[in-house]
Amino acid sequence: MDNGNPFIVCDNLVKIYRVAEHDVVALQGLDMVVAPGELMGVVGVSGSGKSTLMNILGGLDRPTAGRVWSDGKDLLKLSNQALDQYRLSTVGFVWQQASRNLVPYLSAIKNVEMPMILAGKVGKRRRAEELLDMVGLSERKHHKLSEMSGGEQQRVAIAVALVNRPKLLLADEPTGEVDEANSRMIYQIFKDLNTELNLTTIIVSHDLGLTRHVDRVIAIRDGKIATETLRKGNSVKSDGDVSGTDLEIDLEEEMHFTELTVLDSAGRLQIPKEYREHFEIRRRVQLDLQDDGILIRPVVNHMDKSDDAEAIVTDLIEGQKENRIQRLIGRWFPRAGRKS
Repeated sequence: MDNGNPFIVCDNLVKIYRVAEHDVVALQGLDMVVAPGELMGVVGVSGSGKSTLMNILGGLDRPTAGRVWSDGKDLLKLSNQALDQYRLSTVGFVWQQASRNLVPYLSAIKNVEMPMILAGKVGKRRRAEELLDMVGLSERKHHKLSEMSGGEQQRVAIAVALVNRPKLLLADEPTGEVDEANSRMIYQIFKDLNTELNLTTIIVSHDLGLTRHVDRVIAIRDGKIATETLRKGNSVKSDGDVSGTDLEIDLEEEMHFTELTVLDSAGRLQIPKEYREHFEIRRRVQLDLQDDGILIRPVVNHMDKSDDAEAIVTDLIEGQKENRIQRLIGRWFPRAGRKS
């Protein structure tokens, strides 16, 4: 795929899991486009579908419906063998738990060499040293994991993820188990790798602060992309020695963020819950065409409530309760139960 085409395209992506004889919809018609070399974040509450999306993009799971392309490959049509090859040759994974990427009793450099040993590659030591240098751990390469901090272990895990020279790096909550200082350092590594290697990078997190470290953040709500936040601004940087590394740490940032609501392929959008509650919006809204855009107005007449399925069910239940209470009153207190 050339640089004029997207690296990832998700079209009406659906994923349904079967859990205890019930269908759980993790993704429901998600649309997304990622450019080559983009540094992007994905945020959402637990259960929103963000990890499911990552598993599909990484070739660890298949969608139930829709279409998904990555690096010019239609992942839905790949055979199991071809999907295995896609994972091995195209994708690098970084997990929240560094131990998922690492062998605990080996040194940092041995951990990075291990995938190359299993693949029978030559030049293992030199390549491992290069990768550890990229993540600022040259001086710690012979230390075992038990001698390293959580942030250092996660940086070793990033080096391991780069062994196969991936085109796509997927990081699922990579700072979830480290402190703020190490989080900043890890995000800076992702920035540097993205710039130096032109590495398409997607970082999943529940932390909205991720917006400050990537170029674009999409928010997933109920299995669909609801909003997209763009970051613009300049950083004032200074070279500093932090925890034994020479990474550049942002000291002062002047940034501006623009949050946009995303329309799906059918032109539908999600109105945030707090907006709907504030304006008492139910099933329907009124759209007014203005000179400079479209104005969304709540419907304020009684018909909107009468057509609301939830309101109808509630009214029926309340009506049944009232009728039952009237019958009981009539049975227990005949005179009180009679209507005049």
